[in-house]
Amino acid sequence: MKQIIVIVKELKLTKGKMAAQASHASLGAYKLTKAKYPELVEEWESEGEKKVTIYVETEKDLLELYNKIPKEIPKIIIRDAGRTQLEPGTITCLGIGPYRDIELDKYTGKLKLVG
Repeated sequence: MKQIIVIVKELKLTKGKMAAQASHASLGAYKLTKAKYPELVEEWESEGEKKVTIYVETEKDLLELYNKIPKEIPKIIIRDAGRTQLEPGTITCLGIGPYRDIELDKYTGKLKLVG
């Protein structure tokens, strides 16, 4: 079990902005998963709440990934409020799961880790 956070690399977010946006994605995806699959959330929590943060190059790449992931896998797109470095509504990241590793890896396994 793991949760995936996907960041749009071309935005060149500051570390603080990236952390804030990733937190929104993590919490949003967690809430969706808990409402739909509470048993998966319990399993994920019992395994240590694994999270993986990865990049896609562009907003277009993020939207393509979002559309490839089946509807049964909880996911959420995060848009910035526009109070600091980005325009309001800018898509910054995608939160996925928690969900089964084997399923998530089909869609995100080849993407680069944020480093």
